[in-house]
Amino acid sequence: MSITVFAILRIRNLYAVVMLASIYSLMAAAIFVILDAVDVAFTEAAVGAGISTVLALGTIALTTDREKKPSRTKILPLIVVCLTGAALIYGTLDLAHYGDPNAPAQQHVGPDYLRDAPVKTGIPNVVTSVLASYRGYDTLGEVTVIFTAGVGVILLLGNWRHIGRRREDEDA
Repeated sequence: MSITVFAILRIRNLYAVVMLASIYSLMAAAIFVILDAVDVAFTEAAVGAGISTVLALGTIALTTDREKKPSRTKILPLIVVCLTGAALIYGTLDLAHYGDPNAPAQQHVGPDYLRDAPVKTGIPNVVTSVLASYRGYDTLGEVTVIFTAGVGVILLLGNWRHIGRRREDEDA
């Protein structure tokens, strides 16, 4: 994945950048599948590799496929990125260790879900029971966001603007 990021930083052809970003997103989705976070992997694949790629390609079709040479120095964006990265790293210093069973997040509702979810929902898979039953409205909201983004892409890339112009030309 890091090789893909460095390639994205070096390439000036925006079409290649969009394709590499889509590949990066698919690799991230594969990692989420390996980590047993299939719902996150699905969202990453649909939004990151799917809708984002279509929107970026549509933007390139309306503009140009070459990045303009920067007219200013790149020092200010570099400083902003370094400060943001340092703040993010500082923010992770208080987090519990990865996989710590005594972390607060593991002691709150996790044991209840693992113990009671198959019995209360009738679904043997705990992840599916949590997504379908306990977080049903949240999952519905995520699906609604993905659906709305898909409709937005169809409207952006659709031919509806040209149809309106043709009707105006025919009426004139």
